Amino acid sequence: MTNALQTGVIRLQEATQSIRVRMRNPQKVRGVEAWLLVVAWAIAGGAIMMTQLGALGAIDATVLYLAGGLGLLTLAVHIVLRFVAREADPFLLPIVTVLNGLGIAQIYSIDIANGHEGWAADSIRQVAWTALAIVAAIIVLVVIRNHRVLTRYRYLSMFAAIGLILLPMVPGVGSTINGANVWISIGTFSFQPGEIAKIFLAIFFAGYLMTARESLSVAGKRILGLRLPRMRDLGPILIVWLLCMAVLVVQGDLGTGLLYFGLFTVMIYVATGRREWIIIGMVLVVLAVGVMFTLAQTHLSEAAGLGLGRASDRIDIWLNPFDQELFEQEYGGSGQIVRGLFGMAHGGMFGTGLGLGRPAITPQAADDFIFASLGEELGLVGVFAILALFFILVTRGLRIGFRGPDDFSKLLAVGLAFVIAIQVFIVVGGVTRVIPMTGLTLPFMASGGSSLLSNWIIIALLLRLSDSIRKTQEVDA
Repeated sequence: MTNALQTGVIRLQEATQSIRVRMRNPQKVRGVEAWLLVVAWAIAGGAIMMTQLGALGAIDATVLYLAGGLGLLTLAVHIVLRFVAREADPFLLPIVTVLNGLGIAQIYSIDIANGHEGWAADSIRQVAWTALAIVAAIIVLVVIRNHRVLTRYRYLSMFAAIGLILLPMVPGVGSTINGANVWISIGTFSFQPGEIAKIFLAIFFAGYLMTARESLSVAGKRILGLRLPRMRDLGPILIVWLLCMAVLVVQGDLGTGLLYFGLFTVMIYVATGRREWIIIGMVLVVLAVGVMFTLAQTHLSEAAGLGLGRASDRIDIWLNPFDQELFEQEYGGSGQIVRGLFGMAHGGMFGTGLGLGRPAITPQAADDFIFASLGEELGLVGVFAILALFFILVTRGLRIGFRGPDDFSKLLAVGLAFVIAIQVFIVVGGVTRVIPMTGLTLPFMASGGSSLLSNWIIIALLLRLSDSIRKTQEVDA
């Protein structure tokens, strides 16, 4: 009886191990990714063809060739993963391929409406930036074979982030676009270095919190029911965050400041597990908005050289978008958000169809308001599908983090996933008037090379993290 029981237990263990091996079969994982990529290519290519048929009544092979080139680059990413990250998450690459492709199709529709052709068209520049971003993602995958080496460079990442944020303030390099001094310009080339800075900040926060997690969680005094950490533990990360926020206020880029603040709050909450940080973060946001609005209203910000006037205008637009004077205001008025809202209402449940809407009526429809453009031509069903893709993308990133075997892996994956999540929330919330507009761009979809480059690098890092974590779990098993 005992021998039979032992034999049964052994066979059960062997069967469990066999199932575990099959579930972790790298070949199977990459096979799933390959099939999903084919579906992603079909969706993206079909969207571009439908845009051409809807707007032009004919198919332009040139644009399809360019889109096919991007498809080959995503195939190159898949092939690279088969060699350097065989167990990476199979859903990330197909999802961002669909999002990026739909964004190009929508920007192409806006270009046709505006009569833009050749390299003057935003869609062609978007294709070029996408190609550069995918190549950068491949380089990250090839160069960074083990994400844990990034812990050695956490302080270098800190200085890199601060340097990138300060770069637009250098005379002769920085330039002001749409009221925000966060760009660098060299000839006709413009770039927003703060987009890359968010990646370095995530690496620094993850590396520092890994070493200070215990002291931040346990040590400190209790004030009003909240246990506050010692300044010597919180000081370094707080100084970096305050410096970044101060520079962004001066530059007038409060959207990116809100992104950094959210990243800081979430990562320190994940590191310590203390809900007090969420409460403190919400209180600080309310106080900061109140102080900035008051300063802007009293015109003290202009005297101090702060870029708070835009923030005040956007809050005013948010509260009173249908005010006739604000609507007719040529610059900084509410015409953009009102036209975006009416465009989405025009799209209804199923949309007008790609290439059949009038998204170009909304100013900067390919940039800040591409979500409104998509809402008009794809309808409520279409934007819900897009939000579902973002939801899956973020949850896959969080899943990678929660499965991490060490604090650095967990914090970095959660931080990178949250960067995408908060951008989507801020952009969609601004377009739908849930919150004031901030000027951030919808990841992978809005026109903008800086955002594309940084977000594809984030995906490459998440792919690397997922591969390393799965391999570590196999060794432990």
